[in-house]
Amino acid sequence: MRKHFLKKLKLQLKINNYIIGAAVGSGLSAECVVKGGANFLLALSSGKYRQMGRGSLGGFLPYANSNAMVMDFGQKEILSLGLKIPVFFGLHASDPTIDLPRYIDEIKVCGFAGINNFPSVGLFDGTFRQVLDEMELYQREVEAVRIANAKNMLTIAFVFDEFQAVDMLAAGADILCVHLGLTKGGILGAKKVLSLKNAIERVNQIFSISDKINPDVIKMIYGGPVKTPIDVQYMYKNTNIDGYIGGSAFERIPSEESLIKITKAFKIADTLNEDDLMAKMLDGITKHNNYVEFVKEYVAKNYMNEISFIDLAMVAHISRSRLSALFKQEVGCGFPEYLVNFRMKKAKDILKRNKVKCIEAANLVGYSDYAQFSKMFKKYIGVSPKKIYRGHKHIN
Repeated sequence: MRKHFLKKLKLQLKINNYIIGAAVGSGLSAECVVKGGANFLLALSSGKYRQMGRGSLGGFLPYANSNAMVMDFGQKEILSLGLKIPVFFGLHASDPTIDLPRYIDEIKVCGFAGINNFPSVGLFDGTFRQVLDEMELYQREVEAVRIANAKNMLTIAFVFDEFQAVDMLAAGADILCVHLGLTKGGILGAKKVLSLKNAIERVNQIFSISDKINPDVIKMIYGGPVKTPIDVQYMYKNTNIDGYIGGSAFERIPSEESLIKITKAFKIADTLNEDDLMAKMLDGITKHNNYVEFVKEYVAKNYMNEISFIDLAMVAHISRSRLSALFKQEVGCGFPEYLVNFRMKKAKDILKRNKVKCIEAANLVGYSDYAQFSKMFKKYIGVSPKKIYRGHKHIN
């Protein structure tokens, strides 16, 4: 089974260049991602927490026994579907109540093709991480991979630095996956672009070491700022990874975005495509030769969020002062004034077209302080938001 799967993965890499793994928390998610072309599945406790409407961090805290949770839903909801692709068991190897060899035997007997070291103590840092390292808990994760490998089971090793990568390679990991942290939100922002660039440095640093030890190991990434196909394409172009494993990117963020967007669609018409803007940001604004249009497009997409002009300048690879001068020259006013004016016009449009209260309109255009919103609205629109709201109600 192990050799057959690895041979199939290598063939898939030759044909399509990249492979995809999906961390799921329910049978519905499993069925959908397999239909979409996932090459393997990971049953992780954090996936179940996501399905419960909770954050992925739940898998790292003592709310429930992680291994028992995975064993339960993994068998009932995923293995029972007979999906014909390998399913990895998210093993909390540092659990002191289990005997690793016996428990891994049980995992194999149940029908799981392999294991993955999740939850991993590698995600902790600071003083708490120092204590965990003194207890050598990550070494328990390495030992679990070594045991599973000896039992002819597949292994996916989450690593967080080059030292862990060396240990996992020595243990015989089949897939080495750089874990970039819990997946960030679902909101587009300039800070995320900068985070992607930092992620590239980290991934290249770790895999440069692993390539010297075992150049044939399958190299993948997981989590952090990488959450959309555009993000993954950017990582493919700038690293030598063989594929991507997603959790929140496949089952939490798409669900959140779909529900939020369909709800907002009844209030606000959204005409811009996020991936188009994100591609432009990652591709380099200089290729599009219009910094000002980029800023205006970004505002149109993100007016409801906090916007940093300095971050936009960094993404565009231009100085803040230069971008500010270009913007004022073309638009006729500075960026702060343009942003406020855009938000007020959007708020006016919302109040006129939708049965939305004034304070809700303020929140929808990025103002948590209604008094400040009302003051700016009257300054730029000429009347109070309440007057627009009352007029709209009277018409309807």
